[in-house]
Amino acid sequence: MTVLARPAGLHISVSRRVVAPATFIAFGLVDILGFGMFSKHGHATFAFSPQFAKVTVPDLSLPADITAYVCGAISIAAGLARAAVPLRAALRRTSIGVVLFCFVIALLCWADVGQPVPFNVVNLLSGTIAASIPLVLGALAGCMSERSGVINIGIEGKLLFGAFASGIVASAFGNLWLGLVCGALAGGLLGAMLAVFAIRYLVDQVVLGVVLNVFAAGLTGFLYDRVLTPFQNTLNSPPTFSAIKIPLLGDIPIIGPVFFDSSIFLYITYAALILVQVGLFSTKWGLRVRAVGEHPTAAETVGIPVLWNRYRNVILAGLLAGIGGAYLNIGSVGSFTPNMSSGMGYIALAAVIFGRWTPLGSLGAALLFGFTLELQSVLASINVPIPSNILLMAPYVATIIAVAGLVGRVQAPRADGQPYIKS
Repeated sequence: MTVLARPAGLHISVSRRVVAPATFIAFGLVDILGFGMFSKHGHATFAFSPQFAKVTVPDLSLPADITAYVCGAISIAAGLARAAVPLRAALRRTSIGVVLFCFVIALLCWADVGQPVPFNVVNLLSGTIAASIPLVLGALAGCMSERSGVINIGIEGKLLFGAFASGIVASAFGNLWLGLVCGALAGGLLGAMLAVFAIRYLVDQVVLGVVLNVFAAGLTGFLYDRVLTPFQNTLNSPPTFSAIKIPLLGDIPIIGPVFFDSSIFLYITYAALILVQVGLFSTKWGLRVRAVGEHPTAAETVGIPVLWNRYRNVILAGLLAGIGGAYLNIGSVGSFTPNMSSGMGYIALAAVIFGRWTPLGSLGAALLFGFTLELQSVLASINVPIPSNILLMAPYVATIIAVAGLVGRVQAPRADGQPYIKS
């Protein structure tokens, strides 16, 4: 059996070594054969300052076809180097970032050449951060839950519950902060349901998460038809949070308007990211949570209450996801529509896997997916010759490529998804 297993293991190892270089080379060929050869002759102009900025940055003009050729050559070279030389983890991640950056630059040059107005990079980055807020909060919720050993498929449903509850409360009482709190509590309520059924009644956690998502979608859709539609003006027209500009920091060129001139949800996301990262990896609480997620029996023997830690983390994760859902309503569009999360919960779950169950890694993955969401909107607005359906599915294609082709071999917490029965 050992002899027979060796070729299979070798095949798996070789396949994994081939996937990433082949993906890099494919991206490079698209840059050259797609964006380079079919680019219009001319320059693409990029603006780095918003309107009425106190400090402006000069525009950047690049020859579209030559830039695409250079980006493609860099990606192909990175693929060949990845295939020929084993790289450390940090260099592998860097190579992924370089190839994706080159692909985006080639795409933007191809799309912008010939446009009468320069492409505003600050608007793209600001939109990326805004689109990433529910993804980051959902990914942090996934990290907290799964680090304690409970699979959190139900992020999508918590986003919907948060959006629904925050909109109704903010509309009925005219208080945005009350709506935000109720949105968080709605997500926490669904998290409590997940905790009870998964921990107390030992229901299969994957099936349970899918059922909760369907339940949330069905219940909010039913209430939308029966309650929100007849009383649109009183129950589904909430105000939205205005942008809060931090003095001095908000005037820094490029990064100021992106990171320091946004709604309160972005600053809540900053705080949540720091708290979860420091809490999980630099505190006694985090050590206990990770112990429960890795080896609950050993944790119980040293006096760590396994079930209590799982209950607490799953409910706290629901509160975070509920805040992300509230952003979709009172932080963005100002009304609830059925299934308005549009699969963001599943993308957030993919960000958790892509980020290797760490808050900072999940942040990077969520920003990547948020960038694809914003990019497809921007490309649609400038009428690029790409079918709208292709643009709409771009974020989900990026999710599949990232998780299946670029994430590599990852190891979830060992007890993730395993019910624990106290002896």
